Amino acid sequence: MNSKFNRFTNSSLLYIVIIMLLIGGLFFYGHFAIGAVTLTLLVGAIICNINNAKVKKDEWKKFIEDFSSQLDVATRSTLVRLPFPLIIIGDKGDILWYNQNSTAMLNGLDILGRNVKDIFSDIKLVKILNGSKTSFQYVKIENKYYDIYTSVVDTADNKFGRGKVILLYFCDVTDKYEMKSAIDDSKESIALVEIDNLDEVIKTTEEDKKPLLIAAIETNINAYAQNIEAAVKKYSSNKYIFAIQNKYIEKEMEKKFDILDSLREINIGNKLAVTLSMGIGKGGNTPLENYKYAITAKELALGRGGDQVVVKQGEKLSFYGGKTKEIEKRTKVRARVIAHSLVDLVKESTNVFIMGHINPDMDCFGASIGLYSAVNAINKQCYIVLDDYNAGISDVLAKVEQLKEYEGAFINSNACLPMIGPKSLLIVVDVNSSSYIQNPDILKLVDRVVVIDHHRRSINFIEDAILSYIETYASSTSEMVTEILQYMIEGHKLKTIEAEILLAGICVDTKNFCFKTGVRTFEAAAFLRKQGADTIDVKKLFSSNLDNYIKKSEIIKSAKVVKNIAIAVCPPKIEDTIIAAQAADELVNITGIQASFVAVKIGDDVYISGRSLGDINVQLILESLGGGGHMTIAGAKLASSSLKEAVKKLEDAINKYLRESE
Repeated sequence: MNSKFNRFTNSSLLYIVIIMLLIGGLFFYGHFAIGAVTLTLLVGAIICNINNAKVKKDEWKKFIEDFSSQLDVATRSTLVRLPFPLIIIGDKGDILWYNQNSTAMLNGLDILGRNVKDIFSDIKLVKILNGSKTSFQYVKIENKYYDIYTSVVDTADNKFGRGKVILLYFCDVTDKYEMKSAIDDSKESIALVEIDNLDEVIKTTEEDKKPLLIAAIETNINAYAQNIEAAVKKYSSNKYIFAIQNKYIEKEMEKKFDILDSLREINIGNKLAVTLSMGIGKGGNTPLENYKYAITAKELALGRGGDQVVVKQGEKLSFYGGKTKEIEKRTKVRARVIAHSLVDLVKESTNVFIMGHINPDMDCFGASIGLYSAVNAINKQCYIVLDDYNAGISDVLAKVEQLKEYEGAFINSNACLPMIGPKSLLIVVDVNSSSYIQNPDILKLVDRVVVIDHHRRSINFIEDAILSYIETYASSTSEMVTEILQYMIEGHKLKTIEAEILLAGICVDTKNFCFKTGVRTFEAAAFLRKQGADTIDVKKLFSSNLDNYIKKSEIIKSAKVVKNIAIAVCPPKIEDTIIAAQAADELVNITGIQASFVAVKIGDDVYISGRSLGDINVQLILESLGGGGHMTIAGAKLASSSLKEAVKKLEDAINKYLRESE
């Protein structure tokens, strides 16, 4: 072991050889003076290195003597003769001593004096010292795997300032790890596959080419199953079940499931691209558990707009794909079914509560007003839970509160809680995440919950809802509510202000019928116009004062554009998510900008609004920061974060998205 103090590492020897060659070149070309000076400096450096190594050796000997003096003969003998690698480190992480077996484990690498985190990044020194961690499993060192066990020993303080030392014992578990990996790889997982838009794609294809299109889809599915050696069974016209070994799933995760791309590239006269959703359940103790995971994963994939794969392993979820626009469904059959079911639930309830997301916007408020109007017409006691709201709805809220029908309609959470009974009904609008609703306590207390939303399904999706109406192709929740209102009560007449608020909600989320606008969006707007909605009055609801216009200009001025993506930060004096969102809208109107992000700090939190023209999926970018939304409109909240930290995380998320898209 002592010889290690008197020899250089391989890298040091390499540097010396290179320098000697350079010196030889100087002498060869007649630069004798420079060569002599350089040679002298090299010799001096080598001598200093040797002296430092000797000092290091003496310090090491002194420490070993101090440490050994506290151990009995049997313990010292055991320490030296241990048949497995042992490394002793100080309480700051510096490596003080290691035995011969450690040398073999590290292939002769000299680690004395170096910090343990530079050699073993998996070892967390703080956790060892506070006693929360005493072992580390399956740490890869060179080409082997080790379990590392730790022991903290108090030593007397000496002139080197060491009070505690940590003993690291390395147990070679390579065989165990390889056996475990082989077992895990051979375990079978369940995948549920569904062609999202088979009916829509077939309808856009000429009659004589429809059989060829269906055959091409079948061929791709079966070829994919054969490549990953999966057992495949078709149990519906557009649904399949796979049984796959885990090792093939891991490979597919690395390749980002290229089956999504291969199906999308099918072109046999079809005007719409074929898209697929897949839910994979793995890591369960039984095939039944994996099947349940797969069902949840597929529902999540479909709820997020389809054209993606979701892998569920226990509580862990991984997402792949989801970069195409949702396809609008022309049929309103589901809207009619939902409307009739909702009427039945309302009639069976003692009272009804309508609640949206935190800091509700015009779409959320419009949907709440539309549903309140219908429930009130059924003569059921109804309340809209409203704890906080932004300036964008304050004016229209004041107008609504003046109506006799809305007297006492708006309550806060504290007033709502005592009124909840066993037959109360809660309708959640414009949000499907339990972490973003106005008050999670209300959700826990109410047994009967209905969810109506147009956002992609989130990880924290509200479970156990007795009725869930989530349509990601819809422009807004106001559009969805406008549709079901037409089927809930025959001949029901909306008040003018109610129709205008619903139309305003549609205008907000479509950016005046530019984004996510389909045929049904215009049909909903036409219905509201027939109900008395005045487009001029709706326009007035969005009028901006000069002060807000100047604030938006300041935000836009601060924008930095990189790779056609603009990132802007609101000045400290601006603390308004609405203005930030409007600035993001304005940025994508500038030529050359495909997507925009605006960050605003409110209190301790940072809110980010993302907008896109469709080429860049802002929902995937902000989802990695804990947010969500749509492909073209999304948002995120970073709790307890500075603007600098938030922008850095945003830039990292954008760069990751761009790398994966290449």
